[in-house]
Amino acid sequence: MNQITNNLLNDYQHSFPLVSEPFGDLARHLDSDVKTVLACIQSLKESGFISRIGPVFKPNTVGVSTLAAISVPPQKLEHYAQIVNRFPQVNHNYEREHQINLWFVLTAADHEELETTIRQIKEQTGHNVLVLPLLKEYHIDLGFDLQHLNQSKRFSEKKLLEKLDTPRAIKTHDINAAKELIAAIQGGLPLVKKPYQALANQLNQTETEVIESLKTLIQNGAIKRFGVIVRHHEVGYKANAMVVWDVPDDEVDQLGERLGNESCITLCYQRPRVKPRWHYNLFCMIHGRNRDEVMACIDRVRAKHGLINTPHEVLFSGKRFKQRGARYQKNLNSTTRENH
Repeated sequence: MNQITNNLLNDYQHSFPLVSEPFGDLARHLDSDVKTVLACIQSLKESGFISRIGPVFKPNTVGVSTLAAISVPPQKLEHYAQIVNRFPQVNHNYEREHQINLWFVLTAADHEELETTIRQIKEQTGHNVLVLPLLKEYHIDLGFDLQHLNQSKRFSEKKLLEKLDTPRAIKTHDINAAKELIAAIQGGLPLVKKPYQALANQLNQTETEVIESLKTLIQNGAIKRFGVIVRHHEVGYKANAMVVWDVPDDEVDQLGERLGNESCITLCYQRPRVKPRWHYNLFCMIHGRNRDEVMACIDRVRAKHGLINTPHEVLFSGKRFKQRGARYQKNLNSTTRENH
């Protein structure tokens, strides 16, 4: 990859410019031109290195979601994975090394749609669905350091923060007012010179209204990250594991906060136990360039945080059956392409 491509992947995973011509902004900071930048981004999408440029929403703010899993015969894993994949509410679907071996994420506009989907998956697969909704997040980002450098580091983040007031709480009316915009942008920004104007034309709004709505959603935390969404396997993070811990309930918050601050842990959150089938309440995701790197992280945090004797399991991912951005709202124009 050339330097422009490397910087596009590494430096703009957060705080993508909220200006009329954001790709022009990138071009100036990359000593390039808009045509070259757009061509690079389009090539990265087509080759699977990125899924989109757009928002990552805070869980359960613009819709509802849950982690779910079923235990199926290994020789029929592909068959059941394809059944699960047919549901548009499923945005991630992975094999994991465990007796419960097919794990997927469901997103929906509301609880009724989510519960209906879970019931239909149970009916169509003939297997009980383990449902593990998020109870509390300690760290959720999934931005990846691809160069281990700070070259031209996130210029737009500083610019954006200078313009925004002190962060405030998420307000329902902010979400409701932006539902059409959320539906239009959840699949990613249009790759044109003035993407916010293109969204505005689609929504019968002004470009300024679109940009200000996005700033509001970022400021109030509904959008956790707005930028280049890389696909970790394609960019070199070949191994990942979900590590689950059985932690005393009165210790889970303290431990979750500590683990969430570990640099090698990309996600950390609390989910419910579902006894007798599932005893674990603290989940961590660890991504590495290989299995040894992931296991080294696990060994370090176990020793550092006094977890040597804490019951846990390591569920490495196997085959990836589906991976795309979450769809919380129905896109009336249905123009976004899904990335599997």
